[in-house]
Amino acid sequence: MSGPFYRCPELLIAGRWRTGRGDRSHTVVDPATAEPLGELRLASAADLQEALSAAGLAFEAWRQVPAHERCARLERGVARLRAQADEIAALLTAEQGKTLAEARAECLMAADLIKWYAEEARRVHGRVLPARASQSRMDVLRLPVGPVAAFSPWNFPLVLSARKLGGALAAGCSIILKAAEETPASVAAMVACLAEELPEGVLQLVYGVPAEVSKALIESPVIRKVSFTGSVPVGRHLAQMAAGQLKRITLELGGHAPVIVCEDADVASTVAMMVAHKFRNAGQACLAPTRFYVARPLYRDFLEAFKAAADDLRVGPGHDPRSQMGPLANARRLQAVQDLMARSAACGAQVLTRTGNLPSGGFFAAPTLLADIAPDAPAMVEEPFGPIACAMPFDTLDEAIGLANRSDYGLAGYLFTDSARAILAVSQRLEVGSLAINGIGVSVPEAPFGGLKASGWGSESGIEGMEAFLEPRFTHYSVPQDHDRRHKT
Repeated sequence: MSGPFYRCPELLIAGRWRTGRGDRSHTVVDPATAEPLGELRLASAADLQEALSAAGLAFEAWRQVPAHERCARLERGVARLRAQADEIAALLTAEQGKTLAEARAECLMAADLIKWYAEEARRVHGRVLPARASQSRMDVLRLPVGPVAAFSPWNFPLVLSARKLGGALAAGCSIILKAAEETPASVAAMVACLAEELPEGVLQLVYGVPAEVSKALIESPVIRKVSFTGSVPVGRHLAQMAAGQLKRITLELGGHAPVIVCEDADVASTVAMMVAHKFRNAGQACLAPTRFYVARPLYRDFLEAFKAAADDLRVGPGHDPRSQMGPLANARRLQAVQDLMARSAACGAQVLTRTGNLPSGGFFAAPTLLADIAPDAPAMVEEPFGPIACAMPFDTLDEAIGLANRSDYGLAGYLFTDSARAILAVSQRLEVGSLAINGIGVSVPEAPFGGLKASGWGSESGIEGMEAFLEPRFTHYSVPQDHDRRHKT
């Protein structure tokens, strides 16, 4: 799949696509073959300063563009994105590894996100307050916060970039997106679809040494808002940097989603949904169901059905239409997954995995279930971010909720039951930002997506995601006391 169709992109700075002027480059690798796809030239310090200057100037103009026009421009970009979904999906599969079907679905989801934000731009309402004195008026406006620095990862590079781009641009902010160097071409293609409709400098795209880019952008007085999706350690570091500058920040830092399967759940339908959802993108999803707490009477049947369904998944290169799960995105993820499984097995977990051969040459791992795992085993504590599911039985619902809440993460959760009592208890007590009951829908454009505890601060998507790029402005206007006298004379 590393044929001539793939080309590493340039940077978009001040309305112009050009090669990064840094003295370093990043080798983009095809995860299905471990072969290089190309060399991505990274940004220099001068490139970043030019982007910052352009973002500051562009914000002053873009904030004055009426909301209905911002909406129309973004919607034209979305139409272009949808028309190019197949081409962008091929780029995403080549550099990230996920199947073509998943890549195309991600592209269309990114388009839906940006379209929703575009429409919401026309519904950013203020309010008028009752005046405290005659000949005066009090109102509250919601204005764009200013230029945004956004950082997105490689696992869902289109969707996770779109959440930031859509909200910032719809609100009237300019934005510099630092996307993942591992997946540059697909994001650049999406950005190109949008940028064609925007004034220069409103939307910019850079790639570079992560520590250098984050420091330059966050510490610049131009940037007013930071949005980051990625790991907990990096999120903590960026939060400290933003705090030092007293800048607003939104963080989405991953998850370790619990699944509570009650005694009245249908094992067959539950397993069918969860296996497909768990092993999507080879398990490299922050909302992936990972810790399965199963009512003891169902436990053995659940293990048997889950392993059988996982074994039936066809693992192969993402560009092969027969593949149902592609490779992991890079060599370090493969090593991390293998290490986590080994450490968990050493703690007593039963490793249920397929015995057949995997494709050779790439970063492939088998869908795996760790059964009878202890609550404090490594895979129950650390986010697997790979094709590992963990399962243990429970005897009471209180026990299951308590075990689920032991995690430092609190992004998404899942519940399977027909019991009103269980639904009420879990919906009130499970410590997660999103909960799906008898389904998998924890992330849609019109609803907030964000986590509790180590999973982050703030929300993206929904009106909450839009508000992250707005600030309230109170105005108290009074007519000068001598206004009438002056105008009568």
